[in-house]
Amino acid sequence: MTDPQRSPRSVAVVGATGAVGEILLEVLAERRFPVSRLRALASERSAGATVRFRGEAVAVEAVRPQLFDGIDLVFFAATGSLSKELAPEAQRRGAVVIDKSSTWRMDPGVPLVVPEVNPDAAVNHRGILACPNCTTIGFVMALEPLRRAAGLRSVVVTTLQAASGAGREGTDELSGQVKALAHGRELEAKVFPGPLAGNVLPLCESFREDGYSTEEMKLLLETRKILGLPDLAVSMTCLRVPVAVGHSATLLVETERPLSPAAARAALAGFPGLRVLDDPLNNVFPTPRDVAGRDEVLVGRIRRDLGSDRLWLWEVSDNLRKGAATNAVQTAELLLARGLA
Repeated sequence: MTDPQRSPRSVAVVGATGAVGEILLEVLAERRFPVSRLRALASERSAGATVRFRGEAVAVEAVRPQLFDGIDLVFFAATGSLSKELAPEAQRRGAVVIDKSSTWRMDPGVPLVVPEVNPDAAVNHRGILACPNCTTIGFVMALEPLRRAAGLRSVVVTTLQAASGAGREGTDELSGQVKALAHGRELEAKVFPGPLAGNVLPLCESFREDGYSTEEMKLLLETRKILGLPDLAVSMTCLRVPVAVGHSATLLVETERPLSPAAARAALAGFPGLRVLDDPLNNVFPTPRDVAGRDEVLVGRIRRDLGSDRLWLWEVSDNLRKGAATNAVQTAELLLARGLA
């Protein structure tokens, strides 16, 4: 009998030439996802280029609806406008869509999935599933073990987000600024609202009239949806830091029942996809450099707040892998395992 989980699927990747798209192809190959046929799709300007998959060159085609015919799974790693326009087309043509943009995340009819946290959300999908924001994924991965152990009442979070959160253009701008800084040249900023090299910017994405950024609101609303806690109090500030890859966050967590640092450490260490690095007396703690190129979410600096029963912890994750590509592939694996695609 054929194992449906390993039965080959025809796959399309929209945005195959982008930062996340390229990593997605790597992750599909690394995890031996059962791809029988791959379509690499991108904008018109990238048509004719090639990408690598399983050691072979694959020609990039300009994305258009007809190319979804006969495709089982479509990964969207492109702009939100492209996803809004073409994800329903892929769905209508019989494909299951896993989208990384923000377009569908808060749609009540679209599951927002982190497989380790809320796998059952995928069960009632209608052909489109969403991946959370790259910052949200690491955040909820750190919160869920604590929620299961002692409930959640509130959390205060400050994120320190890598340049690659703004795509390849973000890392290119940071790299160019670092070189300019080393040679005493003026720093040009086009992707970010100011120079990032040697600097920290208290803004990711854009500000709203209430003073919060759109990134901060994603973190709040997506977290509530994923955890199924619509009233969870989340106080958030998102910063952009001069790091190429790897989002970090410092969390102050209030649980419903008291939870000691030792119990929190044990809950975190036993959670799939998480690894605890927490030996402060020997300077053992996770950093973006430690997590770059890895799929685990790393957690450390676990300690009790000096003025309350709340817990402090520090979390880092690779925003291009677990924060994007790996989570999308894991979601596809979940669908196959449950016969949902």
